[in-house]
Amino acid sequence: MSDGPETPTDGPVLTADGVSKSFGPVDVLSDISCVIPAEEVVAIIGPNGSGKTTLLRTLVGDLRPTAGEVTYHGPSVDRPIGYLPQRATFRSGFSCAETLSFYGSFVDGPDPATLLERVGLEGAADRNVEALSGGMRRLLGIAQAMVGDPPLVVLDEPASGLDPNMSASVFETAGEMAGGGTTVLLSSHDMSLVEAVADTVLVVSQGDVVASGAVAELYDRFEVSSLRGVIGSVVDDSDRVAVLGGDA
Repeated sequence: MSDGPETPTDGPVLTADGVSKSFGPVDVLSDISCVIPAEEVVAIIGPNGSGKTTLLRTLVGDLRPTAGEVTYHGPSVDRPIGYLPQRATFRSGFSCAETLSFYGSFVDGPDPATLLERVGLEGAADRNVEALSGGMRRLLGIAQAMVGDPPLVVLDEPASGLDPNMSASVFETAGEMAGGGTTVLLSSHDMSLVEAVADTVLVVSQGDVVASGAVAELYDRFEVSSLRGVIGSVVDDSDRVAVLGGDA
């Protein structure tokens, strides 16, 4: 990932130009170019195996692209990008507050209590991470991604393992973060939550971005009334079942 010149807040915070990613003979991403606008909730949607996680990992610099370039355009700060991977892990023997304090020791930002409150874990501050449920570990991972108040927070399936109320709360938090000046880039299979908070949507199928735009713009373009309808219009039949069938 390269660092570009700082841009005004109405410009992109991140861009990908001709990005491809292969693992040996397997091509996972194919010549993707996309723009992540600043101070928005940007959602990546698409079927299982379409390349969403690989795209996110490449955009945050966790994977080096086989070809093309990813450029960060945001402000120069200690932690420009916060990232919640699909499977976040934490060292056992430490409490939630101690875990966040460790990450926070490297950067300036909100204290652990504030971060835990943002994600609804204030009551578990002193609980060790190995004693957390799967959903609570997910929330701790989201809090970790927010350490240092990075301009861009990237969340891979943030609602995975959460009950409906917690899922809605996480997406509401994403919307509040965007309203406060943070760009949130996330992937999700929950179309109703994406429709509720996303400003911009990227539809990924077979390693390529096959449609992108504001939610209402996509509805108008494909003459549909839901993101499932958008997916049905642009995703091949062989790649469509996971989303339209509701599988995660």
